[in-house]
Amino acid sequence: MKQSLLVGLLLSLALPLCAQKKNLSYSFYGQVRGDLYLDSRSSQEIVDGLFFLYPKDHAYDADGNDLNASPSGSFYLLYSRLGLDVKGPQIGTAKSSLKLEVDFRGSSTNWAVLRIRHAYANLDWGKSAVLIGQTWHPLFGEVSPQMLNLSTGAPFQPFNRSPQVRYRYQHKGWQLTAAALWQLQYLSTGPNGKSEEYIKNSCVPEFYFGIDRKEAGWQVGAAVDVLSIVPRKQNVVEGKIFKVSERVTGVSGELHAKYQDKDWFIAAKTLYATNLAHTCMLGGYGVTAIDSRTGEQDYAPFHHATAWLNVVYGKKWKPGLFVGYLKNLGANTPLVGGSYGVGLEVDQLFTTNWQLSYNLPHWKLGVEYAPSLAWFGTIDEADGGRIRSNHHVTNHRAVATMIYLF
Repeated sequence: MKQSLLVGLLLSLALPLCAQKKNLSYSFYGQVRGDLYLDSRSSQEIVDGLFFLYPKDHAYDADGNDLNASPSGSFYLLYSRLGLDVKGPQIGTAKSSLKLEVDFRGSSTNWAVLRIRHAYANLDWGKSAVLIGQTWHPLFGEVSPQMLNLSTGAPFQPFNRSPQVRYRYQHKGWQLTAAALWQLQYLSTGPNGKSEEYIKNSCVPEFYFGIDRKEAGWQVGAAVDVLSIVPRKQNVVEGKIFKVSERVTGVSGELHAKYQDKDWFIAAKTLYATNLAHTCMLGGYGVTAIDSRTGEQDYAPFHHATAWLNVVYGKKWKPGLFVGYLKNLGANTPLVGGSYGVGLEVDQLFTTNWQLSYNLPHWKLGVEYAPSLAWFGTIDEADGGRIRSNHHVTNHRAVATMIYLF
């Protein structure tokens, strides 16, 4: 039913366009994509293994066997997609456009159903532009890895599409970006797991501010991101309900650079990431104080340092290398209670990704091999949530991808 409704929506958009060709131009695009993958070890992932994050820690049975030391793999076409681009009409001095794009990723445990990837309208005055709708989070940005793995560099690189209002100004090679963002498909974590309620209860959107310089194939830039969420609005103590006032705020910063010409693609990014679990990165927050009467809690966000480098060469045959590193820096404040987040028990993570693709008009065939090492330990609450790592695990991941683009 959901699929037929969305297909009907696409058709309802297309039919009026056919009758208004004088003011509107449109084009359909899309891809059929198949992904075959194999992991040597159970891993923390999204989309039933297609979106790899890091290998899981040891988990021993009664005989001392590691339950996570077992391979898994499958083949999916969930990321096949269909999109519609529309241009015009002119609104005052602004050029108007819109994009609507869907795939078969679904959500939660509902696979193989249509899902909105992009849905936005844009007004462009030349030097400045305003976008309203859902598209890539600015932290994903214009500098992101070129790779076959659907994680596209996560958890070293933010991966997220969010509802937003974005303003962008460009002049003489300089680009300024400011955005207010909300959450819908990519969610923060908290006492009730991953949920939209934390930013909804905050009544404050996530804010992003970035500056870039573009010149002769180069792009360099920096950005700051601020996320403030409310984990709870009430608490129960001995059967009594208390209204509580809780909030956790994190500030993240990033630097990025990219060079691209007809043969080479070289890109790098480093982040000081604070509670960015909603961007498919590792992160979260811990409890630093608890009111003995109401149970109201104070929180401190965890901080992670990440960096990645990606080099790709060629046109038809394109070999490439991706290297990513992550370090858990803790919460910088002593913890007294639980913590909420993704991968907070991971101290360090290191991944390399070797790829080779064969590219023709409308076709791409490729393979990747990606060993990934994760160091685990215990959270030292007295030392601000830092990890005392004492062992590591390794996963070997192989991916084969076929894409037909139109």
